[in-house]
Amino acid sequence: MTDPKDLGDIRQFTVAPDDDGIRLDRWFKRHLPDASFNIVSRWARTGQLRVDGRRATPGDRIEAGQIIRVPPLEAPAPEKAKPKRERAPLSADETEFAQSMVIHKDAAALVLNKPPGLATQGGTKTDRHVDGLLDALEYESEGRPKLVHRLDKDTSGALLVARNARAAAFFSKSFSSRTARKVYWAIIAGVPSIEEGLIDLPLAKQPGTGGEKMYVDEKEGAPSRSRYRVIERAGNRAAFVELQPLTGRTHQLRVHMAAIGHPIVGDGKYGGPEAFLTGGISRKMHLHARRIRIDHPDGERIDVRAELPTHFAESLAHLGFDPADGDALPIEDVKFSETPEGKRRAAAHAAKDRRKERKGERRGRGRG
Repeated sequence: MTDPKDLGDIRQFTVAPDDDGIRLDRWFKRHLPDASFNIVSRWARTGQLRVDGRRATPGDRIEAGQIIRVPPLEAPAPEKAKPKRERAPLSADETEFAQSMVIHKDAAALVLNKPPGLATQGGTKTDRHVDGLLDALEYESEGRPKLVHRLDKDTSGALLVARNARAAAFFSKSFSSRTARKVYWAIIAGVPSIEEGLIDLPLAKQPGTGGEKMYVDEKEGAPSRSRYRVIERAGNRAAFVELQPLTGRTHQLRVHMAAIGHPIVGDGKYGGPEAFLTGGISRKMHLHARRIRIDHPDGERIDVRAELPTHFAESLAHLGFDPADGDALPIEDVKFSETPEGKRRAAAHAAKDRRKERKGERRGRGRG
């Protein structure tokens, strides 16, 4: 290809001996790769592409010495940058409120005591949430804190926030591998016949609810396991229980307790009318993330308890329950090998070992 001749915006190229006999689209690939096949085809259809003054098509063969007329290559339209959504600066009251939630602070993490009624993240018709308040919690760190797990809007209690990207990755791995321990307290309607048990019921999003509601689905549901322990009982009317989720499905504890016939008090979404007690007991949700225990990136361990919201504490007192009895229960570690994720990985490793053994056997027979 010789140097092009400028005719205004139109360019003309002389076919070099090395290009003799090749297709025109191949010539463009070699010498003008910015002109895609679709662009060359459009030039041909509109009569703008010519060889020795005659209209040409991408499949035409060209000869050395011919003149290729190439129209100007249009500059791609600049992509419109999406307007960056700027967060409105927090007011003094919002900053004070956000900092009042902090119950633990170190170089890698914050633990907040989230009040009931405050969403963790924003969504449809949800403008006030924890994520929107994190600018108030930078303190001396450079960079905005990051959420690493969630609590339902009406669930109160301990919420872990990472203060940097390294800590966020570390904590996220702990939650996904189920090595973090989360202890919830709840008041439930009625009293389970078995005081301590494991609920193993698969859960799925209920069709037609837009993912806002879960239900037990034995065939298509994701594996979901929760432990419960009865701390105290008020006759047959209600029980004060400890709950531990061994998997992390949406609304898991709420669905599981309703499924065994003992909905969490105040949870009308899953328990219906049976979830509400008479006699002055608040109609708010009685589910509280009491304690979180998780390994720290620096090798220590975070172990924090969150105080009860007013309505929960008043209901405990009204029913004659003592919070000290809940704290007296030892937190039990569940080995990773016993969790669904641990079992899945163990099965995968076992299958891999079997494949290696069979491969070794086949090689041995081949040598024989």
